[in-house]
Amino acid sequence: MAGIQTNSPAGESYRPGVSIPFGEAVKVWARIAALSFGGPAGQIALMHRILVEEKRWIGEHRFLNALNYCMLLPGPEAQQLAVYIGWLLHKTKGGLVAGLLFILPGFVAILALSYVYVALGHLDAIEGLFFGLKAAVLAIVLQAMARIGKRALKNRVMVGIAVAAFVAIFAFDIPFPIIIIAAGAIGYLGGRSGSPLFRVGGGHGSGKGPVFEDANSLLGEATPAHAQPNLKWSLSISATLLALWLVPVLALVVTLGPQNVFSQIAVFFSQMAVVTFGGAYAVLAYVAQEAVQNYGWLRPGEMLDGLGMAETTPGPLIMVVQFVGFLGAFRDPGALPPIVAATLGAILTTWVTFVPCFLWIFLGAPFIEQLRGNTALTGALSAVTAAVVGVIVNLAVWFALHTLFADLEIWRGLGVTLELPALNTVSVPALILTVAAVLAVFQFNVGTLWVLGACAVAGVGWQMFAV
Repeated sequence: MAGIQTNSPAGESYRPGVSIPFGEAVKVWARIAALSFGGPAGQIALMHRILVEEKRWIGEHRFLNALNYCMLLPGPEAQQLAVYIGWLLHKTKGGLVAGLLFILPGFVAILALSYVYVALGHLDAIEGLFFGLKAAVLAIVLQAMARIGKRALKNRVMVGIAVAAFVAIFAFDIPFPIIIIAAGAIGYLGGRSGSPLFRVGGGHGSGKGPVFEDANSLLGEATPAHAQPNLKWSLSISATLLALWLVPVLALVVTLGPQNVFSQIAVFFSQMAVVTFGGAYAVLAYVAQEAVQNYGWLRPGEMLDGLGMAETTPGPLIMVVQFVGFLGAFRDPGALPPIVAATLGAILTTWVTFVPCFLWIFLGAPFIEQLRGNTALTGALSAVTAAVVGVIVNLAVWFALHTLFADLEIWRGLGVTLELPALNTVSVPALILTVAAVLAVFQFNVGTLWVLGACAVAGVGWQMFAV
């Protein structure tokens, strides 16, 4: 197919198999990073539109194959997909540039908003802004729950796994990592048994329409030489990334002690990097629970404020953990000025969250072909995705309780501990705004950014003029 020319909308003309200029790739990855709003589904759709449909750098099957691998990994699949494709196009430097650019705009934006939050959060306008964003975020979490549930809960076994996951985390307070590991083990065994109930798979569709074949893409159908399995390269780059990830963690624990806030941030979010299957929504309730109840880094409503920041800025939604690390260090700065400690806390959290993402891709991507059609891994992914639905239901309940009610009551019995709402403390304005946001999202299909903007304006208006 080397004689077929492909024209991009920008006017460039290439032949399949011809190298794509690295400088142009950097510009495209910067463009994707600047436009990467809307959560993983929107980000993956954006990459598909630009890389497959518009630029025609890779074909449909190669894109989906990369996506399926990223869905098997812990961490934000959209960012890892960018790393994978960047590596596929331009070796290690391509993966690093694509992955770093995907993170950078969101990191800068959330850091700036965090400064505003701690400096001006007491002002009526700022309080109203985040009051409105909480209602919108609750509606968006419900939308994510419905979207993933529709894709994942295809049979009674998957429904059962989702229900069990919800009961485990909501009623019995079983940690999120244990739920994910258990679901993955069940799915793996079910997949190996050959049962069709474990073949529903996961992932975000790339849209309908004609399939753009790999052979007609600029990369071509053949695997590039640098993408061939190379155990020496994989072990070398993995050892480097493992050191960049864990050496700072060990250094902090040894020099500052395990109870220091920076040591706690490094260890906790390193653990999260290993178990964040299913994306940000799945792990946020667990992060919020630990950050509020165990470490005391946040107050309950502040996790919603952070998620509102992540929803309104480009980049992965898991960037909300940066806000958690920021506030944790700000409130326990030690000998440092609080704002300096907070900045270092945000950087540290981002570092230990995303360095592992590069590790997973560079270690496993060259061997991706060996995973294609593996029924055991498909079963594990299916079960994990089903469990994620139950965990997101718990997240929605947790957010609803802390958004709509001023006080909660603790009920204990039969080995179960539940947080129940004190019904006489319901916030009528929050309830009205949440219902409006839910109707906008589900009934009228209003876009995420429009819902966030409208709720933010309404919240500011209420705080400024009605309170």
